[in-house]
Amino acid sequence: MDRLQILGRFTLGYSGGIDSRFLAHAAIHARVPVELVHGTGPHIAPDETAYAARWAEGRKLPLRLLYIDPLQLPAVAQGGKGRCYVCKRHLFEQMAAVTIGPFCDGSNASDASLFRPGQQALREFGIHSPLAEAGLDKPWIRDLARLTGLEHPGQQARACLLTRLPYGVPPTQDVLSSLARGEHLIGNALAVEGLAETPFRLRLGNAGHYELHVETPSLSSGLREVLGKALTEAGFHGVDILAMATVSGYFDQQGKGDP
Repeated sequence: MDRLQILGRFTLGYSGGIDSRFLAHAAIHARVPVELVHGTGPHIAPDETAYAARWAEGRKLPLRLLYIDPLQLPAVAQGGKGRCYVCKRHLFEQMAAVTIGPFCDGSNASDASLFRPGQQALREFGIHSPLAEAGLDKPWIRDLARLTGLEHPGQQARACLLTRLPYGVPPTQDVLSSLARGEHLIGNALAVEGLAETPFRLRLGNAGHYELHVETPSLSSGLREVLGKALTEAGFHGVDILAMATVSGYFDQQGKGDP
């Protein structure tokens, strides 16, 4: 609260995820004016933007939507190893051009221990990260969200759709749209099974075919069937459905890169 009051009115790079929502939520409680700026484009699933917009509207927070097409950037269009940094830098550059007061993002203290290429872009633009600066990690943010009445505190992170592709694979708008639709239907199927907060990723595997990674100790035959139907409805066939200890950092662990 004190950090936000010292900052005063600020602009928040707002994804609609738990971190940026919590920071906006804290600003409301601290009575600090905040304007939200949300970057959307072919690399962002439409349902993420829709949720971000609904949440902001429900709290009467000003929201500016910026359409950004990272596929026009050579490093991204080529699937290069610098894609995440280049994309983040372009995003922050566009957001910084419309900021009111200090420009902040929702990075938390947990991010320092993870592969986050966008952190370099944050530093270059002098962007404030109040949650990280206060030492708040992800579990602490979720606990504070519950205690202060922020809905959906268990919301799982969803990295941008570009990270579903290994480095070296050029992304296309059609592929990204297909991935967004597939993940939307998979998310719906998991929710029906009472597994709405289960992390998952639909990825193009190293062998050139799609894989669905679900963060769970095991997958029952019944759940595999449900997920298989969702994938078929989305137009994906012959997808390997794999239980994973974690769905984050899969390509990065293989030296392919996936934050």
